[in-house]
Amino acid sequence: MTAQPSEYHRRVAAQKRTSIIEAATKLFLDSGYDGTSLARIAEAAGVSRATLFKQFATKAALFEAIVTEYWKVDDGEAPLPEPGNLRAGLETIGRRYVALLTQPGMAALFRIVIAEVPRFPELGETQFKLGKMPYFETVRRYLAAEDAAGTARLDDAETAATQFLGMISNYVFWPRMLLAHWEPDDTAVANAVDQAVLTMLARYGTPDAHGAVAHNPATPVTGPRQKGPQRSADLPVPDWP
Repeated sequence: MTAQPSEYHRRVAAQKRTSIIEAATKLFLDSGYDGTSLARIAEAAGVSRATLFKQFATKAALFEAIVTEYWKVDDGEAPLPEPGNLRAGLETIGRRYVALLTQPGMAALFRIVIAEVPRFPELGETQFKLGKMPYFETVRRYLAAEDAAGTARLDDAETAATQFLGMISNYVFWPRMLLAHWEPDDTAVANAVDQAVLTMLARYGTPDAHGAVAHNPATPVTGPRQKGPQRSADLPVPDWP
């Protein structure tokens, strides 16, 4: 009968795994994926080569673990919102997405992929298949559930998920790829999420969406417009070439 590892040994193994992933991310960014060996990663992480190879037999397996780790939602005990309140659900998802994109290391992960994908296209495929797409699929399923519940009217949940996540990431995350000091404050980030939610409610909400007013896009909207923080004042947009 094989003895089960103790809680202490599991905790030590988890700490070593975290150290390996952090060291690998830094070395991949500093020296490139091709220019970084597993031996260098083991040395930087402060673990033996045997320990590293026990957890990650290849560099590709280690990169897959990095992608999976960074795209993991920390509050795993909190599932996606239940359908029935589109506004509240989108607000929750929007805040979680911001936390995911702004966590330490996420920008570095994207920079690694962007720099290395011409020579190692499999890195882009790994980032897409193991990172972005599983998360995107959970948001698509949530929106499809709201559509089934009658609190959203969607022609295509995939398009709606793309629009919602894109509105947030285009302000919160993507400028970081070009602007070294892009650090919007908490108020501006919260405002970006609020504006994305209001846009989704105006486009896809039904009268049952708790504050959303449904309308046919071909029909002019009458009555007072829903008020919200002004983007021009609170959300400075970088000058793109």
